[in-house]
Amino acid sequence: MTTTSPPAARTGHRMPGPPLTSTLAVLARMVRSRLDVMTWAAAEYGDAVRLRLGPKTLYFFNHPDYAKHVLADNAENYTKGLGMVHARRALGDGLLTSEGELWRKQRKTIQPVFQARRIAGQLGAIADEAEQLTTRLRSHVGQGPVDMRAEMTAFTLGVLGRTLVDADLGVFESIGGSFEAVQNQAMFDAITLGTVPLWLPLPLQTRFRRARRDLQRIVDKLAADRAARPAGDDIISRLIESVRHEPDQRAGRIRMRDELVTLLLAGHETTASTLTWTLHLLDEHPEAWGRLHDEAVEVFGRGPLTAESLRGLTYTTQVLEETMRLHPPVWLLPRIARADDEIGGFPVPAGADVLLCPYLLHRHPTFWTAPTRFDPERFTPAASAGRNRYSYIPFGAGPRFCVGNSLGMMEATVALATVARDLRLTKAPGYQVTGEAMLTLRIRGGLQMTVRPVT
Repeated sequence: MTTTSPPAARTGHRMPGPPLTSTLAVLARMVRSRLDVMTWAAAEYGDAVRLRLGPKTLYFFNHPDYAKHVLADNAENYTKGLGMVHARRALGDGLLTSEGELWRKQRKTIQPVFQARRIAGQLGAIADEAEQLTTRLRSHVGQGPVDMRAEMTAFTLGVLGRTLVDADLGVFESIGGSFEAVQNQAMFDAITLGTVPLWLPLPLQTRFRRARRDLQRIVDKLAADRAARPAGDDIISRLIESVRHEPDQRAGRIRMRDELVTLLLAGHETTASTLTWTLHLLDEHPEAWGRLHDEAVEVFGRGPLTAESLRGLTYTTQVLEETMRLHPPVWLLPRIARADDEIGGFPVPAGADVLLCPYLLHRHPTFWTAPTRFDPERFTPAASAGRNRYSYIPFGAGPRFCVGNSLGMMEATVALATVARDLRLTKAPGYQVTGEAMLTLRIRGGLQMTVRPVT
């Protein structure tokens, strides 16, 4: 695979971009669809684009070499940026939004829960949740369509409850709606740059305030239940221990809430989104579904899943990797430059909002042949050899590489193979799939599919 470098710009050269006179038009377009604006900007102006949106100027870079510079080579110069800064009002200072020493402390607390040996030991729980998912879907055979986004969300929350927090999250019936309200508020804050006071009685903000109270109640209940039992190696045990000696107990409770809300939201939403997009793409490509089914039947025919047999689900893994190329759950990586920098010969001033877009990096025509085509064969070992590491970053890269990537891939692989072994899912006739670029890239309004058994 090519490792072509971007055209070199003269040092200090002004970045191309739409003229100042088009600012209002670009801003209006950004409010309607940020993803459409990014796609247009890359197609119109290339791999480095300067977008002026009223008082803000965005520096958008769309080349693997630029991504490597921001995420790895000079990562210390770039903090969480546009969207994440304002999402902090909704999410608090969890691992997703925190910076500096607080982030390093949180990462150190949480990292052991995601160690490879511990994650491998969760395979039985994940397989059991996948079987329960398949049983629920089987109950819809001969019935009307079922919302697969909701089903995949229930599955991923079930997995997180058993593998990370040692609790049944299903007993908290409001948790899904609360997470939805938090994500909606986070996106509203990102679009409005956090300028709308939270106390204003807007319906969205009223729902968010109610959701925040509900999530605090859930976190308090989880912590109390966990503290009543011997400490374990789950996240809640580790968080309880990390805040035990906090001088301000209220601050400790808030930090625990922020961390758990962030982990549960990011942990279930990203995988549920990937699985939902995968089912959509497989419905569009029935030959891939057939191959997936055959592989699942062969692997499950050898007995219960083990770490060794899981490695036999190679095509299943390729399908998921290709889905995350076309529809990466984390579609945008915003950063803010701490100090003056230079990327590809273009000056980036201190305080600049810098944007990287995995959605477009994964579709860059220089690095991907027929980039909009669904083709899992791109991820065979032979096809992947020599590929630019930063042309494919569904889990980010550098120091802030997603801590839960192994768990996410395992649960997605097991769920997809288990469903494909027994069932065939097809979209309801006439159902239109539209992407929605929230904190994650998901299908707007869910995915209605009918279920039938494999014959």
